[in-house]
Amino acid sequence: MTETLPQWARRIAEQELADTLPRRWSHSQGVARQAEQLAAVAGPDHGLLVAAAVLHDVGYAPRLALTGFHPLDGARFLRDEHGADARLVRLVANHSIALLEAGERGLRETLEDEFPMLDDQVLVDALIFCDMTTTPDGGPTSARDRVAEIVNRYGVGTLVGRFIQRAQPELEAAVARTEHRLAVASQPR
Repeated sequence: MTETLPQWARRIAEQELADTLPRRWSHSQGVARQAEQLAAVAGPDHGLLVAAAVLHDVGYAPRLALTGFHPLDGARFLRDEHGADARLVRLVANHSIALLEAGERGLRETLEDEFPMLDDQVLVDALIFCDMTTTPDGGPTSARDRVAEIVNRYGVGTLVGRFIQRAQPELEAAVARTEHRLAVASQPR
């Protein structure tokens, strides 16, 4: 039996995260659970969304953390070691407004050149929704509480703290757009 894209992604993410970063693995599984609930929003790209959700933080794995910027490290790993689908790699590289953090790290041009933003707002928003409505332990939360948790964990004046506060309005807007799309899709026709 052939492995589906989500099954493959889950296997890869588990191999890289489960033993070395169990809390990050719990978060990634929770993000994937959120994605599984968005079939009506993602349509034929539902499998791609679930795969991106479970792999979005794979770049945190110690053996992959070459630049220290997990979206870039994860995308390079998926591209270089697995020849993964370009859309999947671009979703991982640009998840949750990563371009803003890349700018803080002096990696904006690198990220834009290697992994241009995917031109599919529905998928981009859906992945943001999944990430921003999942706690570090994999449970549900609101986007506002998730941002507050990140700021608290990293610190207000840190690079990540600054980035996430700058990104908050767009993160919350992406979550709201996805919630709207989900509500429209679930209405009887």
